[in-house]
Amino acid sequence: MTDELRSNFERGSVSEATRRAQWKGMGRTDEDLEKPKIAVVNSSSELAVCYDHLDDVAEEVKKGVWEAGGLPIEIRTTAPSDFIVAAGDAGYILSSRDLVVNDMEVPVEGAQLDGMVCLSSCDKTPPAHLMAAGRFDVPTIVVPCGYQSTGECGGTYVDIEEVFMGSVESTFGELDDDELLEMSDSAITGPGVCAGIATANSMHTVCEALGMSLPGGAPIRADSPDLARYARRAGSRIVDMIEEDLRPSDVMTEGAFRNAVAAVLAVSGSINCIKHLQATAVETGVDVDVFELFEAVGRETPVMSAVRPNGPDTIGAFDDAGGAQALLKQLSPILDLDATTVTGETRGEVLDDASVGNEEVIRPLDRPYSEQPSIVILDGSLAPDSAVVKLGLRDPDRETSFTGEAIVYDDGEAAIEGIQNGEVEPGHVLTVRGMGPRGGPAMSGPASAVVFALYSAGLENEVAFVSDGQLSGLCNKGLTVAEVSPEAAVGGPLWLVEDGDRITIDVDERRLDLEVDPETLDRRREQRGDPELPDADGWLSIYQRTVQPMSEGAVLVESDDAEPADD
Repeated sequence: MTDELRSNFERGSVSEATRRAQWKGMGRTDEDLEKPKIAVVNSSSELAVCYDHLDDVAEEVKKGVWEAGGLPIEIRTTAPSDFIVAAGDAGYILSSRDLVVNDMEVPVEGAQLDGMVCLSSCDKTPPAHLMAAGRFDVPTIVVPCGYQSTGECGGTYVDIEEVFMGSVESTFGELDDDELLEMSDSAITGPGVCAGIATANSMHTVCEALGMSLPGGAPIRADSPDLARYARRAGSRIVDMIEEDLRPSDVMTEGAFRNAVAAVLAVSGSINCIKHLQATAVETGVDVDVFELFEAVGRETPVMSAVRPNGPDTIGAFDDAGGAQALLKQLSPILDLDATTVTGETRGEVLDDASVGNEEVIRPLDRPYSEQPSIVILDGSLAPDSAVVKLGLRDPDRETSFTGEAIVYDDGEAAIEGIQNGEVEPGHVLTVRGMGPRGGPAMSGPASAVVFALYSAGLENEVAFVSDGQLSGLCNKGLTVAEVSPEAAVGGPLWLVEDGDRITIDVDERRLDLEVDPETLDRRREQRGDPELPDADGWLSIYQRTVQPMSEGAVLVESDDAEPADD
């Protein structure tokens, strides 16, 4: 195998000689230099609790690589955590995903490493690792690095969701500042990602359903011996994958994407998974429309678990019931069981050994929590491309249609002030724009905070919400329509909406319509002209100028010939 490794350069060449000098200076032996060279992709950081434990996980991966006959080479990337990096500019949240991909490309492709084990934590590293795997197409395993332990406040369970919602409630005088401080002090008691089926745990489930993670890692307790053993196993397995030449392009097929979509729907996962899966498909070169998959698969996939914030169960209960493997076992009648996984086995072969530990936590297909899809893709005159509704566990009596007069704000802060000042009233369709991939830029702005503000004001069932922004995976309140595309900043219909316009949302009909005649919209477009993008500096300026539409997963432009999004 050593002669076939791309990392083994011609003896005596400049690349080989200079690399040898550097690596010998680091104590590596002649034998080491001939081994498969594995990138251990680590975003360890003291910036956020999501990444606080990753150095220990990396050590376990490296042990597994050494034991299997490989050479582990740890590389570092930026460590984006939504609750931390949004403090300066919320645009850094989504844009960090693509930054990580390109950050990985430099060492992995520049040094021609043979494979990767990616330590995924928080929201943006799992999709970044999948996108990088698809782009580089070297053998890759994604290791979900676990969920955090939570605490109690006044004898009641508390986690980051309560803190997030409580912070909005405090601005409305609904929660005492001292109580919020106590909740903040108690909510997180160990490393790992948010303890709910928000974006991080949803994407960990995606990694396993796609076949890019070894079985048994989604979810997993971050402070447990199980994670150490799992990481070591991944380190060992990647060396075999290089021998087998098993690549992401062999794993991330159309059938694998279908399986991942089914898993997201079955756990009522984060809507952010849609754009992350689409971005992964684009980077991998798989011709699949993930938005259409969510619509098609959603018609046959019920909600089979009720993990917070969708229901009462904790992520720990989901873990104890068998996690993603148990979920996929229950879903097996509608999955592509021939899809290959990083184990080298098919999805069906992997599930032969899976079992369900508690069928009240992960229910079978014929006894779900809800038969209606938890995520629905809309289109219509206000969303010619797409828009997304997250409904979670759908009560049969829950309203899924709404017609009302628009009240329009051009940023989230103004919308929250409007709620506080009583401008937003029952019957309104609260319309907030300028928070899309280019308008944010990078989908910045507190769209989720606006939804929680409606909740705090007691309006979540009286007011519908429509925006081109993205929602936190923790958002599951009221009738909310997010990621309207084309976004306002590129001249989509959302740009033309005015106060008093009638907007209709009809989830059952999959429609989002602006009830204004075309002639009036043409006059408005002529009067208003093209929207102006907000000023952006540094990395966000680069992102704003190169990001593609939601239909392409908001990936960055791939060549000088490609044009920026101008829907």
